Order: sequence, then C-alpha cells, then structure tokens
Amino acid sequence: MSPQAAPEAQAAGFQGQIPPVEPLLTEVIATLALAAHSYLSDHEGRTPDLSSAEAAIDVATSAFERIKERLRPDERLAIAQMLTETRLTFVRKRGS
Repeated sequence: MSPQAAPEAQAAGFQGQIPPVEPLLTEVIATLALAAHSYLSDHEGRTPDLSSAEAAIDVATSAFERIKERLRPDERLAIAQMLTETRLTFVRKRGS
C-alpha cells in the first residue's frame, strides 16, 4: 500500500496490510460480553445496570451473527457459549 493510496489506513495504524475482520470482531464480541458481565455485577453493593448490559449483549450478538459463518467451528462454539452464558446471567438478574 503506497502512502498516497490509503493515508487513512496508515493513520489508523495499518502498516502495509489490513487485518482480517474476524479476529477484530471476535475481540469486540468478547469485550462486550465482559462489559455486560460487569454491568450485571452487584459486587460491593452496586446496582446492576441492566440497560447497559442489554445493549452490550445485543451489539455482541449482532456482530456474532454477521461473522459466525466465517469462523472456525471451535471459535464459533466458544463465542456462542460465551454469549449464551451472558444472556442467561442477564435473564437471572432481570428476574430478581
């Protein structure tokens, strides 16, 4: 990639090669799932933030639905299990 061809890509930190989207979105999905668990936490007397947790879960699920067919079966299973656990935690917290 020449400096003139894609200055915005170089400014974003891409040095000659744009990474595949799958690992980037997998990391985003995992980060959102962890954030949802944090929002659901009632540790130290905190009140769970159900609205923020729901938003994080919804965005993570949407991203997963967009890329799941492009993932290896073991990656797809791991992410599906993580999202299922996160959703179940949300439902338990919402119901209590």
